[in-house]
Amino acid sequence: MSCSDLELVLVAQSGDALAFSELVRRYEPDCHRVARAILRHVEDAEDEVQNALWKAFAHLRHFQRQARFSTWLTRIVVNQCLMRLRRTRRAGLVPCGQRSDAALRRAPALTAMPDWAIGREQVASVVRSEIHRIPPLLRHVFFLSDVQQLPMSEVARRLGISQTAARSRLLRARRELRSRMSRHCGRLGPATLTGS
Repeated sequence: MSCSDLELVLVAQSGDALAFSELVRRYEPDCHRVARAILRHVEDAEDEVQNALWKAFAHLRHFQRQARFSTWLTRIVVNQCLMRLRRTRRAGLVPCGQRSDAALRRAPALTAMPDWAIGREQVASVVRSEIHRIPPLLRHVFFLSDVQQLPMSEVARRLGISQTAARSRLLRARRELRSRMSRHCGRLGPATLTGS
């Protein structure tokens, strides 16, 4: 019979690395899905999942056992990814000659793209930027439900809240995003962003 997450956590907190490895085996795929949804870049997502797992192992003694381990781990992954996005945004302000190779690899080659593709990339960039400005309490529900497309029962389970609370936060997150996106739209509505 397999051990519960809590049993594995208790054993891992006593210093058993194998117990923590089992927890990683159970939840690493979910961690990668969350990180890819936020960062949209496979290598960056892999880096931040590894950073999050190391952080989780180093701080396992601080895990509050009334919460689910998967919820706690997901929050660490999300925080790691958001920190990376903030670093990337700051790096984006550096003159082009001083950007890192990784930043240049990810920069879209706009000159080689047709106008409609440039417009779509610009819209996607605005949407990503505004999603990350939604308060974290709402953003986490939005990522799990609308980006990862998890069922509401699983969203609620991962965040340790009721389904009613999760639905309420999702509605607020969608309203917040709509409001933020409307600031970018002129008299043509969303078409303003693409120039179509």
